Amino acid sequence: MPADVYPPQEDSQLLIDVATQSGTLPDACVADLCTGSGVVGVAAAAAGARSVRAFDVCPHAVRAAKANAAVAGADVAVHLGPWTRAAEFGPFDVVLSNPPYVPDFDDEREQIPPTAGPPLSYNAGFDGRSILDPLCQTVPELLAPGGVFFLVHSEFSGVDRSMQQLRAAGLSTDVVVRRSIPFGPVMTARAAWLERVRLLEPGRRTEEIVVIRADKP
Repeated sequence: MPADVYPPQEDSQLLIDVATQSGTLPDACVADLCTGSGVVGVAAAAAGARSVRAFDVCPHAVRAAKANAAVAGADVAVHLGPWTRAAEFGPFDVVLSNPPYVPDFDDEREQIPPTAGPPLSYNAGFDGRSILDPLCQTVPELLAPGGVFFLVHSEFSGVDRSMQQLRAAGLSTDVVVRRSIPFGPVMTARAAWLERVRLLEPGRRTEEIVVIRADKP
């Protein structure tokens, strides 16, 4: 994977597993928001989706997603632009998203290897919610009646807040899977800061990743 594209990790695979096992993808119109390498959109196409549209603000990610879809023989339309562009093509039966959700802060001493991908692909403001908040508040507008939203993110970016916002937007919502995983390179670099702001217990180097399912009536 090129260094200027977010490499697929356990969060992407967890999202794919949950969406695939849900049985909602066959013959569905699907949107993959913040697609990165395109791995989630490609998996949706492989699971039998009728159509898949993927969106990312990074030109490098768009090129990588198109190339990966072509190699896989997957019919995925990849669009350059913010996730909000999906409104131009909706509504969708299924919306999938692995958005940037890592809390970040300005520290020139931080050492994150380039292989972790560009900061744009994981940094999400001091509370990790610069994308999550608007996404959770407006995703119902992208869903067809009976549509389903699958969202993956970390315990450190406010799972309860996402649930509250999705329910306030009219969706029935639940955490369908939780998984504890070792810190990757970004979280390892930020562990001391997370301890200082009391988001992380001293010495712990694992995080819980969750997938939220939200259904539109």
